[in-house]
Order: sequence, then structure tokens, then C-alpha cells
Amino acid sequence: MKKNIGAVLALYPCPVIVVGAMVQGKPSWTLAAHAGIVAHSHLMVSLVSAHYINKGIRENKVFSVNIVDASWLKEADKMGIVSGNKTDKSGEFAYSIGENGAPLIDKAKVSIECEADGNYELEHFDNFISKILATYADEEVLNEQGKIDYHTFKPALFEFPTYEYFAAGEKLGDCGKMNKE
Repeated sequence: MKKNIGAVLALYPCPVIVVGAMVQGKPSWTLAAHAGIVAHSHLMVSLVSAHYINKGIRENKVFSVNIVDASWLKEADKMGIVSGNKTDKSGEFAYSIGENGAPLIDKAKVSIECEADGNYELEHFDNFISKILATYADEEVLNEQGKIDYHTFKPALFEFPTYEYFAAGEKLGDCGKMNKE
């Protein structure tokens, strides 16, 4: 029998991302795990309203979602404990500028350049609903068809409330084919 454990958010683990945006002419970065798909063309990034980087997203509308894997998890984790309101984080990563003006972390094997279409403010969070403008992927994580190969690229995952990181796991089956004989 199931037990009611309250109004608990239980959709974890989630991919770990570092959001990048230009703020006052310099890149800034923040760690996040509250992101999701809202359509095939849009995603949502949810950030505490007080984050420094939110100013840049609100002003410029363009930002990046850099998907973290184990190879740079330690550096990404730092972006969650250092405040951009107190520390200049512009030099934390080597970066390039995407075709639409967002800073992209060079170490990220997959980066998504986004344009904020709107902001749904809820309980001290800015929830940026954003159009995907471009996705950049290192060739080493692409399959023969030019798609991201998640057997090769294993994003780091974050679990709350334990604050633990995990790696994407093993294949469990093929969607839409598991019930075919």
C-alpha cells in the first residue's frame, strides 16, 4: 500500500545544467537542476528570482543551457555555491559565443542556446519559458545519424533532497516496442 508523504516534488533525478548569460557585458554562470521540456521547440529553466544571472536573461532574452557530465561536474558544482551578486564568475569557464549571442561553456559536450519567450513568476522563482534557437554538440557524442548518443554522452543527474549527483544509467528498453511480440 502506498503512503501519502505530502506535497513533495518527486520528479528527481534531473539533468544538471549550468545556465550562462551575459550580464553587464560579461558572462555569468549558475548551476541549476530545475529545467524541463515544455514543447519540442521550447524548454523551461527555473531559477530563484534573486540570482544575479536572471538580470541578464531578463535584459538580453538570450542564454545558454550547458549540460553537465562527470568530466566537469566539480567546476559546475562551484557555480551553485558562489553567488554572482558577490563574485565575478565571468572567468570560471573558457567559453565561446553562440550564433545568437549566448555564452557557451567550451567543456560542455552539449549546449543549447535559448531565447526567453516569457517568465512565469512563481514562489520566488523566475521560470523562463524559452525557445530553443540552436543546439551545439561535440562530435564525440554524436551517432552516425548526427544525433546525440546517450550511450556515449552521460549527463550528470541531481537528486533532491539528498543533494547527490548520479550518472545517467543503463538502457531499460525501447520506447513503443516493449509490448510488441
